[in-house]
Amino acid sequence: MALCPLQYPIFDGLVVYMKIKVLLSAVLFMIGSVTFAQPKKVVADKIIAQVGDKIILKSDISNAVLDMQRQGGPVPENAECAVVQAQLIQKALVLQAEKDSLTVSDDELEASLDNRIRYFISNYGSKEILEEVAGKTVYQLKEDFRDPIREQNLADQMRRKIIENVKITPNEVKAYYDNIPKDSLPFYESELEVSEVVIYPKANRDVESYVTREMNEWKRQVEAGTKKFDQLAKLYSEDPGSKDNGGQYSINRSEKLMDPTFLAAAFRLKEGQVSQVIKTKFGLHIIQMVSRAGDDAIIRHILRIPPVTEEEVAAATQKLDTLRSKLIAGTMNFGEAVNKFSEDEGSKFSGGRVQARDGSTYVTIDQLDKDMVVAIQKMNVGDISQPVTFTDERGRKAVRLIFLQTRSQPHRENLKDDYSKISNRALEEKREDVLERWFRSHLPNFYISIDRQFAGCSSVKQWMSNAVVNN
Repeated sequence: MALCPLQYPIFDGLVVYMKIKVLLSAVLFMIGSVTFAQPKKVVADKIIAQVGDKIILKSDISNAVLDMQRQGGPVPENAECAVVQAQLIQKALVLQAEKDSLTVSDDELEASLDNRIRYFISNYGSKEILEEVAGKTVYQLKEDFRDPIREQNLADQMRRKIIENVKITPNEVKAYYDNIPKDSLPFYESELEVSEVVIYPKANRDVESYVTREMNEWKRQVEAGTKKFDQLAKLYSEDPGSKDNGGQYSINRSEKLMDPTFLAAAFRLKEGQVSQVIKTKFGLHIIQMVSRAGDDAIIRHILRIPPVTEEEVAAATQKLDTLRSKLIAGTMNFGEAVNKFSEDEGSKFSGGRVQARDGSTYVTIDQLDKDMVVAIQKMNVGDISQPVTFTDERGRKAVRLIFLQTRSQPHRENLKDDYSKISNRALEEKREDVLERWFRSHLPNFYISIDRQFAGCSSVKQWMSNAVVNN
């Protein structure tokens, strides 16, 4: 299973805000996996640390490290120290959260549990395989995860409470920047802000009817037992995310990212039943229900995207050409055009802006698709392109207008061009300082015991100075 390995160094003293956040998240995923029926698991139940009434078991730490090694990622030499440190931090935050009467609602906890189970199911491919590997039912797994996830949510709430009032002023940002050695300032390649209006040409009714008849024939063959659904999906489906897996997906009725028409059609099916042809924003589908347990189900589907002709492409191009004239004349702004006309779900709700992998609206040239790279090569900042045809990542033909909003030159980081980036780093550092001071002032208030075998861990040095050391 692709869990989250530790990928950061161990450091002296208290872990500060961002490092705590990443460390705790990674360790929670790994400790959650000890419930799986995997070979050579450590089963010792020795208590090796305690914060208040919250205990940390030797088996938790050893099994987490074994999982890190099993995933094949980098494992630091003092991995056990890192895991112990993360657990001490979490236990302290949870204790304070309980003292401050912070709570995790049943709905919030159930949502977190459902997300965790869906994460594992997506990695294994099906609920049945997950249960076989784990040696437990999904219900039992959720119960195993309940306390760790509740603790994680409480720790997150407490961490947010500690830093919620931390703000940053322009003077503090400048002071932060001035303290960075000039030869350590990062160098940025050219970055762009790009927005788009996208239209997908619609196949004419004759083509759509032909594809529908073809899919109805596949449905008939499956129901007659002359063809298997998964084999047809591998041959004909145009969904790259499931084609090689026989069209299979694990879904949940409350899934927010899945097309609601698709979900509704899927959950109307009985096990083994194949749907009529349904139409979504992605194309035409037939769906087979494989198995279902309440609001969770495993389905297979075949997606076909009816091909569009040059006539439909020309119609979409003409529509965008007319829209471009309005934009150039100033009778409509680009944001309005996106809201009224764009059919791309990925950018429609961000004002049409193309987003980088980290969610930023500043992208480098290598993060744009090849068709857009070609289109913007001769554009100046402020230009709106002519309608451009392209093929999206799902293989659908589309037409778009491109608006080049900004383009920076390659440069060394500076306050004028990179204020927001510098400000964000300065704010995180300030939050780290606040969180570190909170730990330094609160550790003496907690009962802490740590086994002697971890006395040499530099990462728990501050904890050791406030702890009872056990043999």
